[in-house]
Amino acid sequence: MVEAGSLLGAATERPLIRRLLGPVLTFGVITVSGIAGFVVLAGVGPVDATFWLLDPTSIELYFEHHGGPARLVKAYAIVILVGLILTGLWTGETAVSAAFGGQISEELTHMQIQQRIDDLEDHVVVCGYGTFGKTVAAGLAATDRPVVVVEQQQAQYEQAIDNDHLVIEGDAREQSVLEDAGVERAATVVGAVDDTNVNAQMTVTATQLAPTVSVVVRAGDQMDEALARRVGADEVVVPEVLSGQQVSATLAE
Repeated sequence: MVEAGSLLGAATERPLIRRLLGPVLTFGVITVSGIAGFVVLAGVGPVDATFWLLDPTSIELYFEHHGGPARLVKAYAIVILVGLILTGLWTGETAVSAAFGGQISEELTHMQIQQRIDDLEDHVVVCGYGTFGKTVAAGLAATDRPVVVVEQQQAQYEQAIDNDHLVIEGDAREQSVLEDAGVERAATVVGAVDDTNVNAQMTVTATQLAPTVSVVVRAGDQMDEALARRVGADEVVVPEVLSGQQVSATLAE
């Protein structure tokens, strides 16, 4: 079962939820302000003040039998009611525009992916979905090894989803992104970005979060291998050298 806490945590990280937080929180603030204002101005209890929000006509009935600043309370009630109507419209407009823009479906998909990732252990996190990363992820998936791809570029991110991978969109150098990818529970992290410096920075972040995780890094050339190992890479792969060795072995047969 999906735990409510983890689902809520995943939800609050998504853009749609952040967009809705504004109008929803504003609605809540106006509601609390209305109740508090009625309590202070008219001296009624919180229950009666809440009822006034739900049924403003009860304010008129109240002051028919009680003294107090009736005109001030009525004016305040109008201000609060207008505020509630406007924030309600704001909330509805945000939800409707997101629905027509396909964002609600997208947000639900992101939440489902995050929940599946949260249930993984001993998986491989592949950072970067270029040619090298794509090859590594496809090879692991072919052996049914759990894979989580981290990709920052929109085109590669969508391609990874189309290829049925679990994907986190973001910069693999950021701690929060690697945490979302479950690096602390992963067996291996592969730095597959076509930039040795980026892979080195990712390695530092990954090893800080998960000191025991195995890190494999793609390097541009053999000169970059020493840098990658200094920052904590357990294995360094130079694709050009590796492919050259494979060609030489094939020709020598």
